[in-house]
Amino acid sequence: MNSLQSFLAVAPVKPAAAAARLPSSRRARVSACLATPAPAPTAPAAARRELSAASRAVMADEAKYIVGTYKRAQVVFVAGRGCKLYDIDGREYLDMAAGIAVNALGHGDPDVDAAAADQRGRLVHASNVGYTVPQVELAKRLVEASFADRAFFANSGTEANEAAIKFARKYQRVAHPNGDAPTEFMSFTNCFHGRTIGSLALTSKEAKKVIQSGKIAAVFVEPVQGEGGIHSATKEFLQGLRDACDEAGALLVFDEVQCGLGRTGYLWAHEVYGVLPDIMTLAKPLANGLPIGVALVTEKVAAAIHYGDHGTTFGGGPFVCHAALATLDKIQKPGFLAEVTKKGEYFKQLLKTKLGGNPHVKEIRGAGLIVGIELDVPAGPLVDACLDAGVFLLTAGKGNVVRLVPALIVSEKELEQAAEVIRECLPALEASTS
Repeated sequence: MNSLQSFLAVAPVKPAAAAARLPSSRRARVSACLATPAPAPTAPAAARRELSAASRAVMADEAKYIVGTYKRAQVVFVAGRGCKLYDIDGREYLDMAAGIAVNALGHGDPDVDAAAADQRGRLVHASNVGYTVPQVELAKRLVEASFADRAFFANSGTEANEAAIKFARKYQRVAHPNGDAPTEFMSFTNCFHGRTIGSLALTSKEAKKVIQSGKIAAVFVEPVQGEGGIHSATKEFLQGLRDACDEAGALLVFDEVQCGLGRTGYLWAHEVYGVLPDIMTLAKPLANGLPIGVALVTEKVAAAIHYGDHGTTFGGGPFVCHAALATLDKIQKPGFLAEVTKKGEYFKQLLKTKLGGNPHVKEIRGAGLIVGIELDVPAGPLVDACLDAGVFLLTAGKGNVVRLVPALIVSEKELEQAAEVIRECLPALEASTS
């Protein structure tokens, strides 16, 4: 349920210097006038970037020394500032991926960096054998801002979900002391079940039947799917899950690893539905790029967990927790989330206006700044063309959805730039199908 990231240890390029070396054509593209008429469908896509010897050298070493688990974009990033990334050759890119929805405050946020530097100078790691102040403070902040009563810290979304699975099993064993505890789990993801939350809602009676079978320990669901293609649940669907879990004694787990902490314009994605889980998992944006995962639980779940039932060496260390507190400070500032909502609505309308007439664009959907453009063809050629044009994008779903998850601090001007470049690059889809 979590996406892994990789980091390249190469010398950074200063953003100002990198921008200064941009070709004049790229600088012009950044300030493209949105009032100009849309190009004809046969307009040429962006010219292909030429990879430098430095880029090719890094890629060659990666192919030689790193296990081949990633299909990487053909770019070597070395620096970032705000919503911009810079490659090893000094090119500037508008980052509409934010480290896969991780860098909520963009690259190099000064307050998060200052908090991390301050903590680094005092204490980075001490293990969970003793108490550390940042961990306790962060747990308190998260509990006070959510449905939960307690927190367990890990290092990633995957580990947070593993903790949720373990906690659910232990809860059910305590609730069923006679040895008949349910041990199975139910989830809704495109990659595993081939169906979205929206389509599953049409067969909710079947889902309810499975939950009430007595075999389900917990139901995992994302209020807004990220990897699955940017699908939002309905209130009726989540309430139906809540009711079915309550009737069956199963736990309801909300996976907000990608959609939580302000991404939808609400602190928690489930807030808009008015449905509360028993466990919620968080990770990606919480420390603005530093690795952290959290399982937030109610007291009824926490009461089943005792010393030695679970643990972690690095989870909840003072360094990352102090950075997370600084990140949370900014996201919880008055007006911040309202701006995310405003920018998200503006962006979706902008995309609908600019892309809606294209025959390959089926739907533009999302909430806040988690937006998907569903196509009737693979999105890869469009994503590649946008990269050549200076905008870094992701795909989702079955590879036919362009996923847009920029930093929550993205400006309307940057959103306009992204929409314009996507529009200009749409001919790449025609080229790929011809």
